[in-house]
Amino acid sequence: MPLFGKPKYTIVKVTKKKDMPLDLWTRCPECGQLIYNKALEENLKVCSKCNYHFTMGALERIKLLLDEGSFTEMDSDMHSVDILKFKGVKSYLDKIREDSIATSLKEAVITGKGKLDGKLLVFAVTDSRFIMGSMGSVVGEKITRAIELATKEKLPVVIVSGSGGGARMYEGILSLMQMAKTSAALSRHNDAGLLFISVLTNPTMAGVMASFASLGDVIIAEPKALIGFTGPRVIEQTIHKKLPEGFQRSEFMLEHGMLDIVIHRKQLKETLNKLLTYLNSKKHKEKE
Repeated sequence: MPLFGKPKYTIVKVTKKKDMPLDLWTRCPECGQLIYNKALEENLKVCSKCNYHFTMGALERIKLLLDEGSFTEMDSDMHSVDILKFKGVKSYLDKIREDSIATSLKEAVITGKGKLDGKLLVFAVTDSRFIMGSMGSVVGEKITRAIELATKEKLPVVIVSGSGGGARMYEGILSLMQMAKTSAALSRHNDAGLLFISVLTNPTMAGVMASFASLGDVIIAEPKALIGFTGPRVIEQTIHKKLPEGFQRSEFMLEHGMLDIVIHRKQLKETLNKLLTYLNSKKHKEKE
């Protein structure tokens, strides 16, 4: 018999670990790495482990690519209306209202004039957080007006596309008409001997990719961006075949001749500067 009796069980006092604040860390969807948000911001929202490029908002893109204080926004008060009186799980106006609050944007695109390393240009950027960056009447009109201003003032155009929603079906045929309108404006811009650089980010799909996003004199994409008309899952379900590895990603599109350059976000501004320096003057000379 033991000198000191032992209890049949041991009581262990467990103190509850303080919950980790959710807004301090982000998990990379590509490699699963947990990234401190401040470090992610300092690395331009790119995973330091696997090089995954996170989504950037329109205002972040302007800050990244244009000279500080040089950007002047156009048509900032333009906003969409529900001309079809769309009815669904959510009304069109409710969806606009929700995304406006979430993003602090009035629409899925910001357009204006600015400078990139001192070079004056017309700049537009779509934001996938606002109804998936889809192109409705206002998005198409703002982009068209921006291109027409560039043509009038003989300026190059840079459009950064992050539009996974394509044409905005809340507006029916009116949204599809924007594909032709933006494309026609770019045709006139090209006829004037002026430069258009299209930058594709994750995702750039459907009606946007089938119109202005694919019409650049130079088409640049960020790594591993999803680019195409219909998503790979829908294609597989339709044709009942397994798609090739990396299908519709930037690198696959480059290999098959749909893009000119795949460039890391850190080199994007420098690359745009070089292209503007060389190609803008070259197009002018060719037109003359």
